[in-house]
Amino acid sequence: MDSAPHHRTRRMPFWSLLDEDTRAELIGIGSMVTFPPKETLLRQYDLTDHVLVVRRGCVKVAANSAAGYQAVLAIRNAGDLLGEQAALDGGPRSATLTSLTRVEALMIPSLLFRAAARASPTLGLALQQVLSERLREADGYRAAAGSEAVQARLAALLLELGAEYGRPVGDGSVLIALPLSQDDFAGLVLSSRRTVSRVFEQWRGHGWVTTGRNRLTIDRWDELKRLTGTGR
Repeated sequence: MDSAPHHRTRRMPFWSLLDEDTRAELIGIGSMVTFPPKETLLRQYDLTDHVLVVRRGCVKVAANSAAGYQAVLAIRNAGDLLGEQAALDGGPRSATLTSLTRVEALMIPSLLFRAAARASPTLGLALQQVLSERLREADGYRAAAGSEAVQARLAALLLELGAEYGRPVGDGSVLIALPLSQDDFAGLVLSSRRTVSRVFEQWRGHGWVTTGRNRLTIDRWDELKRLTGTGR
């Protein structure tokens, strides 16, 4: 997928910020766990006491509001750190994490992770950078929601997912090989399901995308790029 654009600046995953000695230390105090697709890794409000480092696979991060609405906050990939907020402050989980694909992760008890972060400058700096990037990411989403049209945000998201998880099908079309629903897409672009469904209906009519149940194919990369302002 070399021809696909990247809407956001690519960040360095947590695991890539560590040196070999620090990685070996974390492997030594953790254990490998595996989750099949659509499995809950962490559940919102639970008081579990560990962090996860994704070694392979893709994870959806979602949170429920008091009104019962579920907002998809992010998609995390190989190398990403999960569950660090509750591990650091001892509070309940702030979101539910669900595997979109088969996931292999390193599970580390929070007590051991905190001790390692205090003892290792490399780990401490990597954790600080992750927390800073998460804050910037949240600020960026809020700013985009107030300044960009839903079509532009949705087009940028599809291009980013296509670049990361796209699989060529047919004549130039790309299947996004993740089981994401229209509710998921709506959450990721901070919009309503009704609005996102309307946009997809328009794009299907133009022949830009093909949608099905938890399935989406990009048929016209150039048109989506045009909507994001990145040209043809």
